Amino acid sequence: MKEQQKGKGWDEQEIKALEEGGSKAVRKKVLQLAGPSLTEMVLTNLVQMLNMIMVGRVSAEAVAAVGLTNQPVFFALAAFMALNVGTTAIIARAVGAGDYNEANQAAQQAFILNILLSIVIIFVSFIYAEQLLIFMGAAPEVLVDGVLYAQIMFLSLGFITISMGLSAVLRGAGDTVTPMRINVISNILVVVIGFPLIYGYFGLPAMGVVGAAIATAIARLTATIWVTYVLFSGKFIITLSLKKLWNFDKSMIQRIVKVGLPAAGEQFLLRGGQIIFARIVAGLGTVTFAANQICFSILGLTFMPGMAFAMAATTLVGQGLGAKRPELAEKFGWETRRIGSIVAGSIGVLFIIFAPYIMMLYTNDPEVVRQGAIALRIVGAVQVAQSTQFILAGALRGAGDTKYPLYAMFVGVWGFRVILCILFVMVLEWGILGAWLAIAVDQIVRSIIIHTRYKNGKWKNQEV
Repeated sequence: MKEQQKGKGWDEQEIKALEEGGSKAVRKKVLQLAGPSLTEMVLTNLVQMLNMIMVGRVSAEAVAAVGLTNQPVFFALAAFMALNVGTTAIIARAVGAGDYNEANQAAQQAFILNILLSIVIIFVSFIYAEQLLIFMGAAPEVLVDGVLYAQIMFLSLGFITISMGLSAVLRGAGDTVTPMRINVISNILVVVIGFPLIYGYFGLPAMGVVGAAIATAIARLTATIWVTYVLFSGKFIITLSLKKLWNFDKSMIQRIVKVGLPAAGEQFLLRGGQIIFARIVAGLGTVTFAANQICFSILGLTFMPGMAFAMAATTLVGQGLGAKRPELAEKFGWETRRIGSIVAGSIGVLFIIFAPYIMMLYTNDPEVVRQGAIALRIVGAVQVAQSTQFILAGALRGAGDTKYPLYAMFVGVWGFRVILCILFVMVLEWGILGAWLAIAVDQIVRSIIIHTRYKNGKWKNQEV
């Protein structure tokens, strides 16, 4: 008997209970899936915050090296996110319909594609690490340790892409507990290994930001080995096979790419916009960029509730449509958004009130604290809008409707964030205030577009 049954297909009894149970039953199902993902996201980001705090105590240059490397890394990950979106949507539909052969085939093809794509991206990014940092606007003092940091992080891309891809497989099947365990523990390793490597404890040399990179690479390798074992073990309802490792299914690959390609475009638009944003802010000086990077680290924590509930919405909407219950699928989306908005609003209030004190956790530089507090308060004011666009976009992706999140991303990031950042920072010279006001407008615009699309219900007829 399979050890993991969380991804089982919906039977008529369960569907009837959900439909007759009203909001309470729907809420319980949402929290069942979102709870582990939310726990994973929060704990993972708290650990990443600790890691950034450790790096922040080294120097502003170290923080800048991390920030300038992260942008091309995130850009490279966009292609893999496309595979993950397509895989999750197809597996969720298949599991909702009880078709495990199709779910397994989708997982197998996604695994193959992740391996091949990661080899290409690692090779290119490693060779051109220094050029990428220079392109991002790194000052000479940042390049001293920044190049080696970037090279190590680029080499570890293969680990994180496979880990992310296989975690997406598990979530599509309705298992959010296993990815939670793997990612939380692997991220704890980042701090446990990173602390002595960064500062030079237990007889180890103080390696600064390079030590942080080594710790991250080891943690990512651990997560990859663990999740790969899970899916090859045969103990879960989704199973990978070494015998089928290079068996290409052209039809399934085309389906994954068709659903995921708009998601890739969405991510490329976002990461491209973030690179332009980072370059503009880098022009304001190392201190301002360090404040900006710390704020982005904290902003990542605010993404977590939205992303966790978005994952739940993706799985539940996909499974609901797979079970031929579109109205139930819609209820899942709205209820997930309602719960997520409450959580996001609470976080926003805390950010507005305690912004300077949060910044002080990262740095003792008063100017970095002052500038960062301005950005954090702007972030707090748009938390509900940010959560709405995350969660309902996740619901649309679960239905296979990945084009509208792409449209929203294009309009929000390039129509507003980039243009307003140039206007506010380079023309009006509002500094970090102008940069983060541009981000706020982008979030509001995207939430309006996504909310409108989900409300009209046309996504219910989407094929995957």
